[in-house]
Amino acid sequence: MKTGRTLTQIAAELDRQNEQKRDFVANTGSINAELIDGKNISFHLEGVNESFQATQHTHRQIGDRLKIPAAYYDRIRQDHPELLARTLNTFFHDEPERRLIRTLDGNARAFLSDRYRTLDNFDLAQAVLPVLAEAPDMQVVSTEITDHRFYLKALFPRTEMEVARGDAVQAGVVISNSEIGKGSLRVEPLIYRLVCLNGMIAADHGTKKYHVGRSADGGDLAYEVYRDETLRADDRALWLKVQDTVRASLDTVQFGKIVDQMRRATEVGIGGDPVKAVEEVQRVFNLTDGERGGVLRHLIEGGDLSQFGLLNAITRTSQDIADYDRATDFERMGGQILELPRNQWEQIAAAA
Repeated sequence: MKTGRTLTQIAAELDRQNEQKRDFVANTGSINAELIDGKNISFHLEGVNESFQATQHTHRQIGDRLKIPAAYYDRIRQDHPELLARTLNTFFHDEPERRLIRTLDGNARAFLSDRYRTLDNFDLAQAVLPVLAEAPDMQVVSTEITDHRFYLKALFPRTEMEVARGDAVQAGVVISNSEIGKGSLRVEPLIYRLVCLNGMIAADHGTKKYHVGRSADGGDLAYEVYRDETLRADDRALWLKVQDTVRASLDTVQFGKIVDQMRRATEVGIGGDPVKAVEEVQRVFNLTDGERGGVLRHLIEGGDLSQFGLLNAITRTSQDIADYDRATDFERMGGQILELPRNQWEQIAAAA
């Protein structure tokens, strides 16, 4: 499992971002895309008289919202930025709509619906860390804030079972969230294999909270968004529910059910060609050739040609991946392999 930053480092960064981030609701008719330095585009918000450069993620959200194909958007952004600015202004002004613009450190980091509910990482950490601390010997083993998501991964060492003799796993939880529209707030079981320090996320047993709320009130010009007492009360109720969900993750019954699945998976073999089986995994889960090669290498090195061996090869590959978001995808992919319907598993196992 990738370790990310220390909890102290993450706490400091969460605090910094909480101080620096600002949100605006703007009618796109009051947004002007302006070319600066002859190359970069800045978005000027009338009403607050402020300008922000957009992140790559925000450019993608704008392009998706305006139905501009990504390849074309990226090409004119690179080669003809003046054309992109004119195109965006044409769509913004001819088809006005209200959007939420999330900013951090002077950059527009998200272009979202004005109904987007801002469930922020700072508030999430404040809600869940005290609950996690209630568990005896709880260990925060990995935390990170990427450009897209916040992650907190914790273990409960007192909750431990064996999948096979000498092959023990511990219970844990993964709590993650995106402030910029890259997925829901999630609370998911984490299964930690002690012999290889792999983590598997049992996504099908988790809980999601979606960022959907009420439209913000306002007129045609941009204005900065602050939390009123009604919204703060709604937030308090939601964080209480999240705390209850985290407490439920300590349930040993759910952990036992997942371990039972893993035990059964040790008895389900790959009957076809292991190379072809991994190629089928590549197709189903859209792996790169390099990722496929990593999974195959760890499958062969592990010497376990079973469903359990394959999921462990996938979660072991996560440790080789530099990008924390993608590494976590592989931890979740291991759980998806465990949960595959029989017909889908047989398609992989019998590949030849």
